[in-house]
Amino acid sequence: MSHPVVRLKPREGRRIRAGAPWAFSNEVEMSNATKALKPGSVVNVAGDDGRPYGTGYFNPNSLIAVRILDSAPDIVLGANYFEKRLARARDLRDAVYKKPFYRLVHAEGDYLPGLTIDRFGDACVVQITTAGMEALLKPLLKALDEAIQLTTVILRADAPSRSLEGLESYVRAEKGEIGRIAVEENGIRYFADLGEGQKTGWYYDQRDNRAFMAALANGKTVMDAYCYTGGFALAAAKGGAKEVVALDSSAPALALAEESAAATGVASICRFVKSDVFEEFERLGNAKETFDIVIADPPPFVKSRKDLEPGAKAYRKLARMAAKLVAPNGLLLLASCSHNISADRFAQECALGIQRSERRARVIHQAGAGADHPVHPMLPESAYLKALVYALD
Repeated sequence: MSHPVVRLKPREGRRIRAGAPWAFSNEVEMSNATKALKPGSVVNVAGDDGRPYGTGYFNPNSLIAVRILDSAPDIVLGANYFEKRLARARDLRDAVYKKPFYRLVHAEGDYLPGLTIDRFGDACVVQITTAGMEALLKPLLKALDEAIQLTTVILRADAPSRSLEGLESYVRAEKGEIGRIAVEENGIRYFADLGEGQKTGWYYDQRDNRAFMAALANGKTVMDAYCYTGGFALAAAKGGAKEVVALDSSAPALALAEESAAATGVASICRFVKSDVFEEFERLGNAKETFDIVIADPPPFVKSRKDLEPGAKAYRKLARMAAKLVAPNGLLLLASCSHNISADRFAQECALGIQRSERRARVIHQAGAGADHPVHPMLPESAYLKALVYALD
């Protein structure tokens, strides 16, 4: 049985015609039949000339109206389909990582739009952000059960973006129980809260960047701003840092960080401070305090396109204030997880901020997320993470 067909308008949908997985609502021919489709409906996507662009799902109420899963039309999106995709994703990660602690599915990067799965040994957190993937939840979970033997599966369907798809928010345990779990990364034992923590409870995307900074931390004093549960802070401490100060505004996150520091044996050199980062940076700057390494990995300052200019200004301010805290001949890492600011614009704002701190700087390292966060080659938005490391004179 064929899926309903959603057609592109003439001369519209340039990106999807070139191989991107998205079509926006203003690019779709909104016939009466198309408008009547239920949000999340599985559809065939075709051009105005009838050329097929594959199987996807459709939401007439969303800005991104079409998301493609497969380049062939009339694909049955059942448990067998998802099991093959999940097995492929698993095999890619297992080829890179020795232990099963990684992002198992990275949405469009794994040709599964609207779906993120983070794996923590025999536990997984499933995050669904679209009506289309929500409608496919039953075969997806069956496939996950077949592809990977898990004792715990947590559904974190609580991302704010779900409201844009007309979806309600919920968190529930599909298998096992919601709670705290140990995370192994770069030889360090962290703790994460799979039910209450941000996103899925942990951020695997900075794994390689934590290892890079840890290798430079021996004998150094380190500031980790927006530390969350201590990712960079503990990595630096384990790498031989002399002293580590970690800032965050979340008391629960800091409690997990302190527990992780104790489990790792580095509690004596780590100090965790609950504070607004900008306020604490201003206080430290006025006190002329400095650190050999300063790391600033904030939450997204540019959550949507309308936030670009104020968000860019915030990155510039953060760069200026952070650079003032770097000791002579020290290092500064600045990061952004906002896909709505380009890498070039982010680098420009960081450069301006550092310049206004009256420091000279050289970029010694540029990076994104690790191999478990694959990028769709026709969707630059999937390369959201940007990290820049500067050597300051």
